Amino acid sequence: MPGRVVLAMSGGVDSSASAVLLKEQGYDVVGLFMRTGAHTGEADSRRDNKKGCCSAVDAGDARRVADRLDIPFYALDFEREFDRVIDYFADEYLAGRTPNPCVVCNTWLKFGQLWEFGRRLDADFIATGHYARVLNGPTGPELHKAVDPDKDQSYVLYGIGREILPHLLFPVGGYRKEQVRALARTAGLSEVAAKPDSVEICFVPDGDHAKLIRKRRPARATAGAVVDPAGTVLGEHDGYERFTVGQRKGLGIATDRKRYVLRILPESKAVVLGDRDDLLASELTASRVNWLTGAPAGPLRCTAKIRYRNAGSPATVRATADGGARVAFDAPQSAVTPGQAVVFYDGSRVLGGGWIEAAHR
Repeated sequence: MPGRVVLAMSGGVDSSASAVLLKEQGYDVVGLFMRTGAHTGEADSRRDNKKGCCSAVDAGDARRVADRLDIPFYALDFEREFDRVIDYFADEYLAGRTPNPCVVCNTWLKFGQLWEFGRRLDADFIATGHYARVLNGPTGPELHKAVDPDKDQSYVLYGIGREILPHLLFPVGGYRKEQVRALARTAGLSEVAAKPDSVEICFVPDGDHAKLIRKRRPARATAGAVVDPAGTVLGEHDGYERFTVGQRKGLGIATDRKRYVLRILPESKAVVLGDRDDLLASELTASRVNWLTGAPAGPLRCTAKIRYRNAGSPATVRATADGGARVAFDAPQSAVTPGQAVVFYDGSRVLGGGWIEAAHR
């Protein structure tokens, strides 16, 4: 037997197909559903266009898949731990930054807590339905992009602890999405095979993140002025948490031309608008860099991605003594956003990544 693996089961097609693949490969599979408290109702969870995750319906689907595949199944309460992720989300917006809760959830909760649970069960591995791959390299296991470029999730996994890589499995990382759905149907899991992908933040199912922040931090006053780079007032806004760098639509004011959010200044509650060219930056600084390959001693040539859907751009990275990095792009990049992650690649391999602190022209 290849060994025991604890699989995070969300009730979706990707983790369900992962269970099928792991069983076929001879692993002793244990399923785990992580209850976070971010539940939606059954009607919302069955919509055809969008879905979150972690709902009561998803838990039921995960249990049914486990029963059908005859694998042990646990549902554990991680609501208190997940509450930290929601606090981070609210506080980052109030600090004038744009958070990435998926990176934080993966780093703090899913892989950290999953590995702790796995060790209690004497598991050799942990697994999820993420689209990524762990491949053996010259110096050990490496994190790589998935085969399906449209579904690749390696960007949100850069924060995984380097020590976990030898114990990590991504069963669907070598497949395309349509193959994964077909695999689930062939295994008799037609109900989950047709489930839509999770396309929204699970704790903001209605998409109104500003409402959540105001409910979470009711004492914070965030209304202020909309200004141009010279400080000229263009209008007023009812809360700077509604804005992100690069935003063009939904600004709430009439302007004489297309304007974009350049900066968010929480100390004055001002939102700065400017022209598209004003968004260009040739460098950025990042903090809390997690190196999956070890910090480079000198300049590192790589491809740097500044957001999830960004294609990546050639860049030179220099690690800094404070655990951060300075990234210089070969060509200026638009809307480098504080609070988002910058992730470094060598081809398909993830070298590491960190949190964007500032953009520099």
